[in-house]
Amino acid sequence: MLLVLSEDHKEHLAFLPKVDAAVVREFGRIALEFLRRGTNPKIYEGAARKLCVSVEMVQHGVEGLMFLMTESAKHMLSEVDFLDSVLVLGFGEELNQTLLQLYLEHHSQIRSILNQLPSNLPTYHNLEWRLDVQLASRSVRQQVIPTLTMRLLLTKGCDSRSDHSSRVLQTDPSTLLHLISTLEAALAAIKTSHARRILRNIK
Repeated sequence: MLLVLSEDHKEHLAFLPKVDAAVVREFGRIALEFLRRGTNPKIYEGAARKLCVSVEMVQHGVEGLMFLMTESAKHMLSEVDFLDSVLVLGFGEELNQTLLQLYLEHHSQIRSILNQLPSNLPTYHNLEWRLDVQLASRSVRQQVIPTLTMRLLLTKGCDSRSDHSSRVLQTDPSTLLHLISTLEAALAAIKTSHARRILRNIK
């Protein structure tokens, strides 16, 4: 899988080639700290004074880097996928390797932080299923019509304040098998070099 970065995010990250690799690593540390504790304008101001640039430029650079790292960690990008994702930014090889090193060093910690953040989206809790088979009807005495009924249990929130909900889905086995094969084919297709080239050129 490759990340598709918007023009705004590309513009924010365009600041990185203008600073040393040590500064990029420091921005990575600041981004991780902000992910844990929230933003701190004083740190932006201090970094802007040292680099002789605007506070807004530093803020955009850090936030762009934080987005790149969190999205990469969220989707558990491999080294190859990460490098292919940043290739579209047009950075040099040294900066790409610095960003990759930042990602590899911190992706586990970033995923841990993201898992602790509250989410408005329901998450998977459990799945119950039942297979019903109709063997006959008034008009047809001998027939086999299987139906798969699934109850998807979802959780929103955490601990005792969790909200529970469920969704009931019903399908026949052949449709379910077709859905599974289609999704598996899509996952295989997205890993091909042709798909990577297309994603790199998506604006």
